[in-house]
Amino acid sequence: MARRNLNDLLAFVTVAREGSFTRAAATLGVTQSALSQTIRGLEERLQIRLLTRTTRSVSPTPAGERLMHAIGHRFDEIEAELDALTALRDKPAGTVRITCGDHVMHTTLLPKLMPLLHDNPDITLEFDMNYGFRDIVADRFDAGVRLGNTIDKDMIAMPIGPPLRMAVVASPSYFAAHPIPKTPHDLTAHRCINQRMPTSGGLYVWDFARKGKQVNVRVDGPLIFNTAPPQVDAALAGLGIALLPEDELATHIEDGRLVRVLEDWCPPFAGYHLYYPSRRQPSPAFSLVLQALQLGKKAVDKPS
Repeated sequence: MARRNLNDLLAFVTVAREGSFTRAAATLGVTQSALSQTIRGLEERLQIRLLTRTTRSVSPTPAGERLMHAIGHRFDEIEAELDALTALRDKPAGTVRITCGDHVMHTTLLPKLMPLLHDNPDITLEFDMNYGFRDIVADRFDAGVRLGNTIDKDMIAMPIGPPLRMAVVASPSYFAAHPIPKTPHDLTAHRCINQRMPTSGGLYVWDFARKGKQVNVRVDGPLIFNTAPPQVDAALAGLGIALLPEDELATHIEDGRLVRVLEDWCPPFAGYHLYYPSRRQPSPAFSLVLQALQLGKKAVDKPS
């Protein structure tokens, strides 16, 4: 039997994972037409269709799903072993991919990781700005960042920042025209700035706690965003009340551009955590990233 062309199989795995010939071609560094021809040739040799193509997306057929399940992780293992070989080099090398929000990237990740890049010029860091919960294994990220320590099974969570609190804020001009809320339920009578949750698609329900009492409030208002920065801008412009982590608002509160209310209803919670697969051997480059980000505490391996 003729030797199989592993490049064709890698092309198939990449298209199946990306769900797009355009993105897969960019990842592989080939033209879209060449990639399409490669997949067509593979299907002809196997005499079975592996991908279902529509004008908007590409998805595996049942046969394609079976092939993905059989070989997809093999390429990941090969890539991990190739990355591990960099331990034999004089200096670690390779790319570390992290998915996170833009605020934690600017306040935590970049400040802690820039010295690492100065000392290790062969390491590349790639950041994916995304507020949703990504499947970092399927999307081939080395790690992700979330608020809090709630993680999926088979993941390790490592704190990379201190505990945080939420802050309810509005501009002085807004509170000059509206009464200051005394309880969370008072917010239902205010113009509030809503956030669309990227994963569920619903609006964020504002949650509060004091002396063991939990309160959830559904607010209404003139604006809905899916990221934090425009919510800050809208609050500064006097368009309503916002609820965001206090570290995103601290400078504006200190300067008097925003007024904080309901502070006693906002207890501290676990801050930013880096999470990554527990069953994957870290590459030397990723191990350096972990060392640069750790807070002097051991990572917490969630039991399966």
